[in-house]
Amino acid sequence: MKNLLEKLRSIFAELGKKLKLKSKPKDVPAVNEPVTTPRTQQKRKVDRFAVISWVVTLLLVAALLGGTIFYKSLRPVTHVSVAQPTSPAATTPQPQVGAPVIVEGGSGFSSITRKLQLKTNIPERERYGPTLYRVSRGDAMLSIAEKFKLKSETLLYVNTQLEDNPHNLKPGMELTVPPVDGLYYTWKDGDTFETIAEKFFTTADEIINFPGNRVDLTDPNIDAGATVMIPGGSRDLRSWEQDLVTSGGDSTTNACGGGPVASGFGWPANSHNISGNGYGPGHLALDIQANEGEPVYASGSGIVTMAQGGWNYGYGNVVQIDHGNGYVTVYAHLSVINVGVCTPVGQGAVVGAAGNTGNSFGAHLHFEVRVGGSNINPYNIVQ
Repeated sequence: MKNLLEKLRSIFAELGKKLKLKSKPKDVPAVNEPVTTPRTQQKRKVDRFAVISWVVTLLLVAALLGGTIFYKSLRPVTHVSVAQPTSPAATTPQPQVGAPVIVEGGSGFSSITRKLQLKTNIPERERYGPTLYRVSRGDAMLSIAEKFKLKSETLLYVNTQLEDNPHNLKPGMELTVPPVDGLYYTWKDGDTFETIAEKFFTTADEIINFPGNRVDLTDPNIDAGATVMIPGGSRDLRSWEQDLVTSGGDSTTNACGGGPVASGFGWPANSHNISGNGYGPGHLALDIQANEGEPVYASGSGIVTMAQGGWNYGYGNVVQIDHGNGYVTVYAHLSVINVGVCTPVGQGAVVGAAGNTGNSFGAHLHFEVRVGGSNINPYNIVQ
């Protein structure tokens, strides 16, 4: 710093000598000597003021620079330690899922791609309460159950207005659809989880842990009068098919005194599709697709033991055939009956035409197979 100030002094000393030399008047003849005026004197004062200003400015700049250098020289040096990687893998950055990744060689970027969707997919939330469904024309118990991913008998358990008969389904009817398979129960005084679970063929844990029942797990208890969902529960359904009493089943005991004996069973309609309800609890038959007036065939050889028009417990116009080997078949909701009682028929004979009579909406063939008076699944014997 001292050396810098010495240099500045020497520079200003040299500058001052030069200014004195320039300002010293030359010897000129008196005749040619310039006349000194006040204006000339004022100009000389201004030149001196400018020089002094520059000198002061330079001194201030030099002082500031020197002070900055001196201040930095007094500050202690701070050492920053850098943590070393514990393994080679730590030095390799891991790409984030969905983030751009530099391709080897730096040729570009690759990323996880996804298909552009114009609509946002909102996941379906799990349902814990019942919902209402209005029946429309063309609906069947099976199709409604499949829509809500339930068993058809669950709808029968819950909707008492159906009287356990899927054919009581009518357009405009409102059905209560539970969130899961099972049934609803109104809790009574003295009920326990164990007794109700045993009554409806389920477990106490199913009832307690179902979120829709809102049971306090720390103190499981349900107030009398509360409606409770019994998940997985079931009950006996009324076998309304038994209202139509089977005639015969044995070639020696039927009312007609015998007849042909079937050696096999075939499909009773042109279509092999199920239009409404399949076989299961509450519907011990097949509803086979058949338009109004289409032919209905005898599934096997036998003798007609019933050919009756009317309501017939909701069967409508119905034909019943005794096959002489313990089997009886029933054909219901017919629009036309082509045979009479005690008429012998062969397999494939036309016994009537499909229709929409009785407790039915929409033409189809209601087809049953019975053995010893009890219904069995037609799929088990019909080819």
